Amino acid sequence: MAREVPWKRLIFVPAIVSLAVTVLRLLGELLGGPHSLFNPKAGGPLALVGIVWLIPVFGFYFGWKLTVEGYDSVPPWRTLGGFLLGFVVLAMIIGGAGSFFENGLPPALWFINLCSIAVILVTRLGWPELWVTLLAYALAARIPVAVIMFFAILGDWGTHYDVPPRPDFPQLHVLYKYFLIGLLPQLVTWVAFTLAAGGIFGGLGQIAARLRGRPAEAT
Repeated sequence: MAREVPWKRLIFVPAIVSLAVTVLRLLGELLGGPHSLFNPKAGGPLALVGIVWLIPVFGFYFGWKLTVEGYDSVPPWRTLGGFLLGFVVLAMIIGGAGSFFENGLPPALWFINLCSIAVILVTRLGWPELWVTLLAYALAARIPVAVIMFFAILGDWGTHYDVPPRPDFPQLHVLYKYFLIGLLPQLVTWVAFTLAAGGIFGGLGQIAARLRGRPAEAT
């Protein structure tokens, strides 16, 4: 990278927005809000309030801003190709874990999280400046969730932050349970997903900014 990427400036507002959504989600579940908005079931599927929906928005934003400011060091085809490859690899990892570890959820979680490290590295093949920005945003968004999950699991709050992935999840020591379904997924698998999915939308933002044309001072 020819210049240092201004990732701190780029992720500042997105990180605050993500934290606000996370806090709102937690309060909504604790106060018994509608499941369509705050789903307390395992994984919180399809709940409308959640930071997962921010990934495409901020991915596009990062791609747009980096391009406008002259940090698009690679062509869009490489951006889309690198991050799409990471997304496909992640999907294969999760699908493979479901097939090979049907009767052993902890081994499946270990497999998914350890292999997700490869996804994080693979996505680096795309657009390095976008990768750095998305990595910083992913950690800024997911570390607060990991902290919340620690207290939720410790206190058995009955939210999607502490409910096990499946009803037949084995009884584990509370710290090992947190490490397996809280800390590792938030700081590895969700980071990999944010990189892969956010990078694809970042590539679209790059294309949109290039089609619009960068200001002369930025180029």
